[in-house]
Amino acid sequence: MSATSPSRLSRDAQRLLNLTEALARSGSRLEDIYWEGLLGAQLNKLLLAKKNKTVETALDHLLASDINAYEILVEQAETLSESTTLAHAGAEYDALLFSAPIVAWTRYQLPSGDLTPDQLAALAAQVQACISAPDAQLAFIPKLVNFDQMPQTFQETRAWTQGLAQQALGISAEQHFLHAQDNPEGLLADARFVVGVVVVPKGQALFRWQLKQDANTFVSRQQCHSDWAEGGAAILSSQFTGCHVEFLQPDAYYVNSREADRRIRPLALKAAVTWLQTAAGLSGGDLRAVIAGCGDAAIEEYRIGFSTRQGNEVIYGCIWPVLSKEEAASDGLEAGHVDVPDEIAALLKEMGVSDVRRLPGIYPPEFCDDCGAPYFPNPIGEMLHPELPEETDLTPLHFH
Repeated sequence: MSATSPSRLSRDAQRLLNLTEALARSGSRLEDIYWEGLLGAQLNKLLLAKKNKTVETALDHLLASDINAYEILVEQAETLSESTTLAHAGAEYDALLFSAPIVAWTRYQLPSGDLTPDQLAALAAQVQACISAPDAQLAFIPKLVNFDQMPQTFQETRAWTQGLAQQALGISAEQHFLHAQDNPEGLLADARFVVGVVVVPKGQALFRWQLKQDANTFVSRQQCHSDWAEGGAAILSSQFTGCHVEFLQPDAYYVNSREADRRIRPLALKAAVTWLQTAAGLSGGDLRAVIAGCGDAAIEEYRIGFSTRQGNEVIYGCIWPVLSKEEAASDGLEAGHVDVPDEIAALLKEMGVSDVRRLPGIYPPEFCDDCGAPYFPNPIGEMLHPELPEETDLTPLHFH
């Protein structure tokens, strides 16, 4: 969409651009509030009318033309899709979609997200005791959710927020939120999310750490997290047998999606190398890793292909998603930018993989037409379908 001129945008998309650019140029907080109100009204109208494509078109245009305005529109769209205000029984309520990520890696198999009714009730009680404000009303997705089952658009996120908020207030009992995808096959590191909505009277605290502990201090956010992690681990210990698990801080939906992505990246590399050592009998010294930046116009992810030091066939691969414009700009380093390939190489070398190569340029993010698997780079710059050696022992994948 980078070639789309403003004159070819729809009237709704053009209005989004105009309001976003006005907010970006604002010189005071009072003016910010004015433009945010108009922009919020326009976004709400589009999301309620299921015009997510209009929002995406405006974002694509800004990504190519004005990165500051792009970030403002993303922030506003996220805010309005993960939070809302409802009126019920003569009162107004604030509702926020939140998640509690559980990041795990294993040499075996990650669990499904199925929960028993007792586990779901125990998790809800744990959130009420440790995370939400004491008088908050809650509703939950009735299983642990993986990335593929979560909303893919602002419009879908808004539907989750609205539907769960209505459940929490007793307005509706419908539960039709989840995408139908099963758990991704073969992943050795991933996240599972407890997802819910917290609803409070308008303007009241949502979370326990917003409450006063005494006259001068608030309840400790760190203590809330520690209590949640301890209780959550006890409730879900049977789910994660054979896994290394970390319970992240429960928080708003979008910030925690990014935090879980960030925390998974090094774990996926560690799990891959550990599994190749176990299943294929290849030590770090037997492996070669090749790093390639992939994307359409800019780097959107790094793909790491593993091969043996004796061959050019890709036997396994990992994806390291790019989560900020600083990471995407790592080929043209400026002050404050992170060199992601150097970070990846350092992690691999910590795990004993000393032969690490970096391919220059940007490669297209190719996938297999038959099975949908991503292609990964080999040492001579080819993007290939990973094929495990015939002698690989796959039995540990069925540990459960």
